[in-house]
Amino acid sequence: MQQYSVGLIGYGLGGATFHAPVIAAVPGLRLARIASRSARAETLGAYPGVQLDDTPQAMLDDPAIALVVVCTPNFSHYALAKAALLAGKHVVVDKPFVLSSAEGDELVALARQQGVQLSVFQNRRWDGDFLTLRQVVTSGELGAVHTYRAHFDRYAPQVKARWKEGAQPGAGVLWDLGSHLIDQALVLFGMPRSVTAHLSKQRDGAQVEDAFELVLDFGATKAVLHAGALVREPGPRYQVHGTQGSFVKHGIDPQEAALKLGSRPGDAGWGHDAPADWGTIIAADGSRRTVETIPGAYEAFYRGIYHAVADGAQVPVKPEEAVDVVRVIELALRSHHERRTIDVTGGERSAG
Repeated sequence: MQQYSVGLIGYGLGGATFHAPVIAAVPGLRLARIASRSARAETLGAYPGVQLDDTPQAMLDDPAIALVVVCTPNFSHYALAKAALLAGKHVVVDKPFVLSSAEGDELVALARQQGVQLSVFQNRRWDGDFLTLRQVVTSGELGAVHTYRAHFDRYAPQVKARWKEGAQPGAGVLWDLGSHLIDQALVLFGMPRSVTAHLSKQRDGAQVEDAFELVLDFGATKAVLHAGALVREPGPRYQVHGTQGSFVKHGIDPQEAALKLGSRPGDAGWGHDAPADWGTIIAADGSRRTVETIPGAYEAFYRGIYHAVADGAQVPVKPEEAVDVVRVIELALRSHHERRTIDVTGGERSAG
């Protein structure tokens, strides 16, 4: 198997918790360089031989680096991804891709021009609960889906001094958790006809929105997406209602918590959901059936990236799909500020 050296830009929570350990778990990928002003050698014992750089330029100039992963504050994604593409590197960008659809379109065109692969780390496609939900929906067991509800709620009453919660471009829960929920809805149903959004600041001292509710109109199907910062007792993570029944799922995928505790893909029980959190299908006649959760697999994303680089296979998340997520966020921000339902085709109508 051919080996490819990977350079990671950014070693904060995302880089250290999600990207570095998952990259290291995928055969054929070797984490070779990390560009970060905060990383320290003693924190990198799990990656023998990794080179620490203060800036990304060294990895961009290094011909041995085949793939560059951008995991930095959202407002820097565009510039760093563009520099890596111009250096002839394959590129993965953490979600959200960029902060405007125009920037995204530009990077997609640049990657095509450079003849390199470009993808976005929409890792929640490989949450076990979403993999299970997707299988249930596509099986047709629920009939035609008319209502889809997805929550990403937390209880975090204190505002933290970090860029995600500061008054700057790309901060706030819509760009953060919203990019996950929107991507999942688009995977299931495609682009919506219209977007209605209500954003709010729930916590004292909040500088940016920390809660939202989005309604995506797909015609016969409506998706309601919700995130909140003051949800002490969360309800169902997913509710899907169709003409032949419903699917309800509590709990959240365990991979993030496992990574924070030092577990890695391939460890015993990796990605397995607690049986108490398995979902339930309620059929039209009222009968109930428990559905075992498909194991989550964040490593599947980077396995797909390896094959895209090595074999020219399709990337696991098309960059055009990631641009669509940004377009929906743009429409949601416009809907909130104008207090309108915004048609994806460019029209608008009063919300209500």
